[in-house]
Amino acid sequence: MSESWRTRLQRLGFNLWPSYWGTGGRLRYIAEDWQEVRVEIPRNLRTRNYMGTTFGGSIYGACDPIYAMMLIQALPDEYTVWDKAASVRFQRPGTEDLYARFRLPDDELATIRERLEHEESTDREYEVDVVAADGTTHATVEKTVYVGRD
Repeated sequence: MSESWRTRLQRLGFNLWPSYWGTGGRLRYIAEDWQEVRVEIPRNLRTRNYMGTTFGGSIYGACDPIYAMMLIQALPDEYTVWDKAASVRFQRPGTEDLYARFRLPDDELATIRERLEHEESTDREYEVDVVAADGTTHATVEKTVYVGRD
């Protein structure tokens, strides 16, 4: 699915938001339905650590809000969405630009809606790999996101 003019503007605003801008990460694509988001973590002066590799905080910070934002945009307003927990498994140092591709399939949204017909809330777990251009995984970020009914 392609970006719409609306998601292009949202992407621009998100990249300029001070707390996200500070991570060094950049949203590069938001699908019109918010079910796919692509992030780039360029290796530059702002994202390099003392050892000259990509700072782990930049990797995590660039990935941190994405699944919650996707759910907020993809679900109706009567749902409440919060980040609940996270972990990062670093697998190799980042010595080049890194990328993450977040996906939220239709069946996941259907599962959330179905569960919340019978329950007050549900915790959803998501995982995204942070990879180099050649597909080599450098880190895996796991997120737990709370979704509840208002």
